Parts: sequence; structure tokens; C-alpha cells
Amino acid sequence: MHSEAEKIQTALRDVIDFELGLDVVALGFIRDIDVRDEKVIITMILTSPMCPMASIMLNQVQERAAEVIDKPVEVVLGREMWKPDMMDAEAREALGI
Repeated sequence: MHSEAEKIQTALRDVIDFELGLDVVALGFIRDIDVRDEKVIITMILTSPMCPMASIMLNQVQERAAEVIDKPVEVVLGREMWKPDMMDAEAREALGI
């Protein structure tokens, strides 16, 4: 049986970064999924703090996570700087990195 965090992570593979064309999990944007008794807090980062699609992507992550868990979901933007080495191997290969 999958944990709640694993269910959420799997669901978030449906959220695609518009610019890179890969999912937010593969890209390493999802930094933490904190499942608490009363809610879920997802910490994510983006390739740039000035990303013009930030609000759309944060909303998509929140909505997709809420579809698979019966708790309120909060998505917060982390302060960590994204680096290409945060991507999984398949994402790096797809982008030729």
C-alpha cells in the first residue's frame, strides 16, 4: 500500500512544466511533501524565482494533490535554488544534460 505522500507524488507527475515539457517531480521541483493530521504542505521550487508561470504551476500542484488526498493541501514556494542536478536521470537525459 502506498503512503499518502507517495500517492501525492505519483499524482504530481501529471503537472507539466510548460517551458521544459517535463513533470514537476522529474524536474526536482517538489522538495517536500509533509502529510500532517489536519493538512498536507507541499514545498516546491521553480527554475527561477521570477518564473511567469509560478502561480499557475503552484495552483496545478495544489489541485492535483487535493484530488488524491482527503485533506486540505497548501503549496509553498521554497527558497532553495533549483539546479539541473536535482532532476532525475530520465529528465536529464530527455533534456540532454
